[in-house]
Amino acid sequence: MLRARRTQRLQDHHGWTSVETGVDVPILRMGVILVAAAIFAAPASPFALAGEAKSPPQSKALPAHLDHEGYRLLLDKPYVKAGFNQELFDQLYQSWEDPLAEQAAKATPEQRTQMAYDRYGLTKAPGREGGMPLQYTNDGKGGWSINCFSCHGGKVAGQVIPGAPNSLFAMETLAEDVKATRRKLGQFSLRDLAAGVFPQGGNVGTTNAVMFGVLLEATRDKDLERVFDRPYPKMVHHDMDAPAWWLMKKKTMLYADGFAERDHRALMQFMMTPENTGQRIRNMEDDYRKIYDWIMSLEPPKYPFPIDHQLAEKGREIFNRNCSECHGTYGENWTYPNRVVPIEEVGTDPVRLTALTPEHRRRYQENWFSYYGKKKVVTDPQGYVAPPLDGIWASAPYFHNGSVPTLWHVLHPDQRPKVWRRSIDGYDTEKVGLEIETFDEVPATVTTKAERRWYFDTSGFGKSAAGHTYPEVLSEEEKTAVLEYLKTL
Repeated sequence: MLRARRTQRLQDHHGWTSVETGVDVPILRMGVILVAAAIFAAPASPFALAGEAKSPPQSKALPAHLDHEGYRLLLDKPYVKAGFNQELFDQLYQSWEDPLAEQAAKATPEQRTQMAYDRYGLTKAPGREGGMPLQYTNDGKGGWSINCFSCHGGKVAGQVIPGAPNSLFAMETLAEDVKATRRKLGQFSLRDLAAGVFPQGGNVGTTNAVMFGVLLEATRDKDLERVFDRPYPKMVHHDMDAPAWWLMKKKTMLYADGFAERDHRALMQFMMTPENTGQRIRNMEDDYRKIYDWIMSLEPPKYPFPIDHQLAEKGREIFNRNCSECHGTYGENWTYPNRVVPIEEVGTDPVRLTALTPEHRRRYQENWFSYYGKKKVVTDPQGYVAPPLDGIWASAPYFHNGSVPTLWHVLHPDQRPKVWRRSIDGYDTEKVGLEIETFDEVPATVTTKAERRWYFDTSGFGKSAAGHTYPEVLSEEEKTAVLEYLKTL
């Protein structure tokens, strides 16, 4: 049943906005590779201005972080081939299930736009008037080229924050709707065929990003040029929750397991789609230096709701005694240990850790992304990195797989819901995180895949909410104080 929540929405605009598979079907091999291309050159936003090559002139009053060259490059310059066009997107609602399809058919174009944004996890783009959403870039021909904000441009309490995790992105639902609409229109794409065998995200807000990278890298040599003689890689498909980009400045190593040294080249892996030669990828390096500089300049958004600062100060002392060894300290003289916690100790879901094999990691170590071995790569990590907690209020859900909806649930391991469903814009200020409904199991009335993806079932493969039981040593009063302190980070 729906739990009562004190729900608020931001009223001001801050300007930030399963199973292991090794199937190798020859007829689908190139199709599966192309679906990885489709994922990062994927269907786009609704009802944009077709043919718009560039964003309109920007206001001189634009906040500095939205006027940064790195941000503008992500927003305005396509780095992968567009996989979708406006004409097809305008028809997608016809493939929606009823009664949603019926409602969309009767709606105005503006209303259908918002319905599509809500269905697929798309948002307006801060600093861009009209046109495409934050998550896509116009290729100059009316095509929609996916960009990094598809996963790293989120909406929190109704406000868009570039650099926040996009916890609403429904990549798999979008791919299914595209496939169904093409069929209705008598069109065909090999990408649609491959999408049937390559999972793209089991829940709203998660993607199979790790395996996207494995597949794309399997098609390249050390210089990132295309190769065709490698066997189809064995992959363990699983879902991941994107990290907040403002945390990158504190990290020396990237990814949940901290296996790769931080560098701008690491941001370029998803350019390995078939249309990009190795030379073109390498030629884009200067752009990604600027994008990297922009990411490194990001500051965490401030908690916009009331804070009990006296209680938060008590929480700071408790946090520093119990949590700072792994998560660091905060304030002017902050510290962060970049600590990897062994999987046996932290006890969270192990699938992400074991899904990447030492061979996968060595391949990354030996190629251009890692400067042919000059950058540090850990080929056999033993656990997960305890992340910094700056702006933690704005990065729900929690854990690397997005299995825990609020910070209160992080602090109360025995109260974590088995199945939960979030709202779109609601924010739980009491538990600090997503506004949710909780269930013992997915309701029997949920019959479509698109609807099913809104229900996070922690019994699923790679989706466990277990582990990180450290807060059990705290009293209820101490947990309440720590929760208040976390709002201030």
